[in-house]
Amino acid sequence: MTDALFAAFQLASADNHPSHYDVEYCRAHGHPGMLAHGFQTLIQTAPGAGTFPFYVGSALVGFLEQSSRFLKPVYVGDTLYPMLEVADLKPQRTTGVATLRSSVHNQKGELVLEGELKFLIRLRDPNV
Repeated sequence: MTDALFAAFQLASADNHPSHYDVEYCRAHGHPGMLAHGFQTLIQTAPGAGTFPFYVGSALVGFLEQSSRFLKPVYVGDTLYPMLEVADLKPQRTTGVATLRSSVHNQKGELVLEGELKFLIRLRDPNV
């Protein structure tokens, strides 16, 4: 989580709260450095950055929902380790819902985020 990533996220999100760009403000409020925006941590779980798209391929219909809990602060300079795990597969008639459990740990091994992502997947024709 570099200064450049913080600046890029601030620019893209238009979130101008000083906790995300003013280190002196953060220190005055008891933090060792700038705090990452929660969504800046959340985007580390984007499935497109991993192997999920290669397994799902053209069967992906769409992204349905996302939920997350932010458990610990993330600061500039932290190294994050995201992980996705298939938690549930619910077949329907011609589609199914794949639920992925998401987690992000920091360089200290602390869990900083946990949540779920749900995707609508087209089922394969068993006759093909």
